[in-house]
Amino acid sequence: MKILIAASEAVPFVKTGGLGDVTGALVNEYKKMGVEAALILPFYREIKKSAKDFGIKPLKKEITIPLGDRFETGKLWEGKTSEGAIAYFIENDKFYDRDNIYGTPEGDFPDNVSRFTFYDRAVCETLKTLKLNFDVIHCHDWQTGLIPVYIKTLYMNDFSKTATLLTIHNIGYQGLFWSFDMPITGLGWELFNINGLEFYGRINFLKGGILFADIINTVSKNYAKEILTKEYGFSLDEVLKKRSKDLYGIVNGINYSEWDPEHDSLIPANYSIEDLSGKTKCKKSLQKACALPLSKSMLVGMVARLSSQKGINFVAEAMKEIIKLGLEVVILGKGDKSFQNILLDLQKKYSKRLSVTIGFDDVLAHKIYAGADIFLMPSEYEPCGLGQLIALCYGTIPVGRKTGGIVDTISEYNPSKGTGTGFLFNGSSPEEFLITIKRANEFFNDKQHWVKIQKNAMSQNFSWRRSAEEYLSLYQKALKKKY
Repeated sequence: MKILIAASEAVPFVKTGGLGDVTGALVNEYKKMGVEAALILPFYREIKKSAKDFGIKPLKKEITIPLGDRFETGKLWEGKTSEGAIAYFIENDKFYDRDNIYGTPEGDFPDNVSRFTFYDRAVCETLKTLKLNFDVIHCHDWQTGLIPVYIKTLYMNDFSKTATLLTIHNIGYQGLFWSFDMPITGLGWELFNINGLEFYGRINFLKGGILFADIINTVSKNYAKEILTKEYGFSLDEVLKKRSKDLYGIVNGINYSEWDPEHDSLIPANYSIEDLSGKTKCKKSLQKACALPLSKSMLVGMVARLSSQKGINFVAEAMKEIIKLGLEVVILGKGDKSFQNILLDLQKKYSKRLSVTIGFDDVLAHKIYAGADIFLMPSEYEPCGLGQLIALCYGTIPVGRKTGGIVDTISEYNPSKGTGTGFLFNGSSPEEFLITIKRANEFFNDKQHWVKIQKNAMSQNFSWRRSAEEYLSLYQKALKKKY
């Protein structure tokens, strides 16, 4: 089986969030498994800067893509991932030679409809030009939503035996554009209707992918159920219900070569499930780095995008009581300016017990995962979540809301049985969140229970091998639909 992973980002080339982690890790896992798989990405400025480091070279091939009444040219490049999987790159400086890949802090790029229509159609043209035959094209999120549409319409004769799988990483992002941009896609107006790309008078890339992909999945089993409801479906729940027989959930994995407290070179002391003593050193080091007291009270960590989805409002509203408990808090993240300002104001107020760093710092992130005692995940919704998976392997106990992948990956600690890996709360109030933090703090002060829960957490296995094997099964299901 030959797999092409089409995505708008993938490590190590370019990453803005979890999507990049997933796609890069998945193609590398296939390489380790002996499965023939490749990546295809836009050739962004960020990738170009490191082209030599990645061994990216021109293929001296060009493709021409119609976008409405004009044509855009793309040049093709090729490189390899860290594990040696092939990666193709589509160059168009007009669209991709920018500092950011989706937009600026002020909002999305206004020409994203052209940028990702070009990419999606260019994927199809690249396969034709290079005479590449893939059994399955694995598409990720709205940025690739038109690929399944093209495979079954404009390129039907070229790829009659090629199956498509669409992975929805976050249904809240759908690729919505002005209806009069429909000609840019090259698709007829007959597809702009309730059974096609039309969505409340606009074009919806993700809806197109959902309707035309052979198989659909999202990144946890619980989230696959949630997006069928009005509460979590972001108005696509009825569309998904039509495809419910083809909808699956696969929990993301994490890269244990990067996230491993026993061998992590970015933390001050290594430790393992057999010897946790290094974690105490990591905690003290984190306290010093963040100018917090070297107390033995519970240290609360959070690494997140600062948005309402991540429950930052819960954290802000509960902060006064958290500090009253005598706890210390370290937060790393960036996102909505309003939340950034709220957290910075709280830091000024509680400077002796609260540290806030705006931005992304990989070294500090590792130190927080290793040095904190608990890790906050009070998300309004969470398709999968990587933070809690990383925290578990560092013995940093997650406190999360019962939603999405958090439900699939964290089990409530049961003191009578000694089972469970974290603490969960229902509902959507800061009070419930705070009660759960208090419960965690009670067990933190009972070292026998705390060591037990830490070891439970560190014994969990969320390797990419498991996820990759599940995806291979879905590819087989997709192919059966073609024959």
